[in-house]
Amino acid sequence: MNTIDTIIFDLGGVLIDWNPEYVYLDEFNGDREKMQWFFDNICTSDWNENQDAGYPMAKATEERVALFPEHEPLIRMFYGRWVEMLGEEISGTVNILKALKTSNKYKVVALTNWSGETFPIALDKFEFLQWFEGIVVSGDEKTRKPFDDIYNLTLDRFNVTAEKSIFIDDNLRNIEAANALGINGIQFKSPEQLIQQLKNYNIQL
Repeated sequence: MNTIDTIIFDLGGVLIDWNPEYVYLDEFNGDREKMQWFFDNICTSDWNENQDAGYPMAKATEERVALFPEHEPLIRMFYGRWVEMLGEEISGTVNILKALKTSNKYKVVALTNWSGETFPIALDKFEFLQWFEGIVVSGDEKTRKPFDDIYNLTLDRFNVTAEKSIFIDDNLRNIEAANALGINGIQFKSPEQLIQQLKNYNIQL
């Protein structure tokens, strides 16, 4: 096994809690079935990921309203109330990040699917984002996970050898794409599980 020298963190769902339910569950009066239909058919994850790849949020909103005018108020909430969807840090993972950083044994960077328009809000809110040697934000790069170019960009920008790195992401699709490029991947499920998985690479916290 190659000696690991770099840890690459995803942010949303790993270090930061972000969930549109924080806005929409109330709007749907607690009806999760109706809320899920809206996410599956109107403000879908694919649609949101397009903005993560740099598409303007205002333009995306107007286009979606034109397609589904009967849902206009709910559509406008998606980015209009985005800040309310941003939860708190996932403290257990932040503690892992801190331990890795303070050990001075690893290069620690981040790779996130996140709109360049909203990422500054997170930068202001979460001090730990300053701990990274660098952060690749998909919206700024006009591409996103799971496409090869954003992984290769991350490796090149921070002078990382794929086989000597670990990528931590909650989305299995993104882990599989990283694995295909030779990057070691851990699908994040909980801070406790992450600690155990890191031990497989001889990383003790």
